[in-house]
Amino acid sequence: MDKQPITEHLGELRKRILISVVTLAIAFAVCFYYSESIFSILKMPLQNILKLSFSKPYFAFEPTKNAVELFFFEPAEALWMHFKISFIAGFILSTPVIFYEVWKFISPGLLLKEKRYALPFVFVTTFLFLLGALFCFIIVLPFAINFLLTYKTENMKPMLSVGKYIDFCMKFILGFGAVFELPVLLVFLTKMGIVTTEFLSRNRKYAALIAFVIAAMLTPTPDAFNQTLMAVPIILLYEVGIIASRLMGGKDKNRAEENLSRDRKV
Repeated sequence: MDKQPITEHLGELRKRILISVVTLAIAFAVCFYYSESIFSILKMPLQNILKLSFSKPYFAFEPTKNAVELFFFEPAEALWMHFKISFIAGFILSTPVIFYEVWKFISPGLLLKEKRYALPFVFVTTFLFLLGALFCFIIVLPFAINFLLTYKTENMKPMLSVGKYIDFCMKFILGFGAVFELPVLLVFLTKMGIVTTEFLSRNRKYAALIAFVIAAMLTPTPDAFNQTLMAVPIILLYEVGIIASRLMGGKDKNRAEENLSRDRKV
């Protein structure tokens, strides 16, 4: 592990942030060009409902009976909507580069054998983030929107603002993308020796409680239905993180000795 002065750390951090920002700006420009197409895709949960069955096809999208139109109530609302979806879509496209830059920043403090995890780290973190976003878009959003628009609304007619709708969708998608990184976080904590798999297993009930608290904070609506839709995957991902941590072997017992011996050589 190379020792660097604080100025070099700050310079390295500035470099990684600059690369990430430039990548995000390019992705934003591309997504803004196709923002109409992206907007059409984001309207799908509003226009379709996911139907599950025990026979093939096991799940399929069907047009909802009560289609809801989107409106904008301010002159700039539609334009800002395109900026928002372009930025979020650009961020999602940029995640491989962003995760790689994060790894490059923290890698100088790792052992040589730990640096070999660079490619798996970038692949797994990107895959889990995209999986969480896709899971939210295909399964959670159609159920959540259909529930909110049909539960005790027989005597009301929805009139949705396009800006509010996009905010609702983006918070859900980004929230699920973030919580799907939980297994990576748990593996990192166990590899660093901050926690152990035994500690994680012993505190499952507290993890379940924290999952519902996090879901309450991340979901844009206060109802228990949508919070449960997020809390249950968090609990399952917690279990996946424990299993992955056991497979990875937790903290290397000789890590401290290796660090100490290398520091002496330096």
